[in-house]
Amino acid sequence: MKITSLIVCAMMLAALGGCQKDEQGIGPAQKAGAKLDKAGENVGENLKANIDKAEEAGKKITDAAKATGNKIDEATQDASKGLDQATENVGKKVEEAGEKIQEAARK
Repeated sequence: MKITSLIVCAMMLAALGGCQKDEQGIGPAQKAGAKLDKAGENVGENLKANIDKAEEAGKKITDAAKATGNKIDEATQDASKGLDQATENVGKKVEEAGEKIQEAARK
C-alpha cells in the first residue's frame, strides 16, 4: 500500500508541475486554449475570404450573363428590322412587277 501511495503522490506532483504557470501567469491549458482560439479565427477568416471570392465570382457571372442577354436581344431586334426591311423591299419589287405586267397587257 505504501508503494501505491507513493505512486499516487508522484503522479499528483507531476500533474501539478505540468500545471504551473509561466512568468506571464499563463498555464498550459490557457496556452492550448489560446492556440485553439487562434486556429479557429484563422479558419473563420479563410472561410470568409473564400466566401467573399465566391460571391464576387457569382456577381461577375451574373453580370456577364446579363450583358450576353442584352447583346442577344439587340441582335434579335436588328435581325427583325432587317427582315422587315427585306419584306418591304420584296413587296415593292412585286408591286413594280405587277405594274409592268399590267402595262404590257394594255399594249
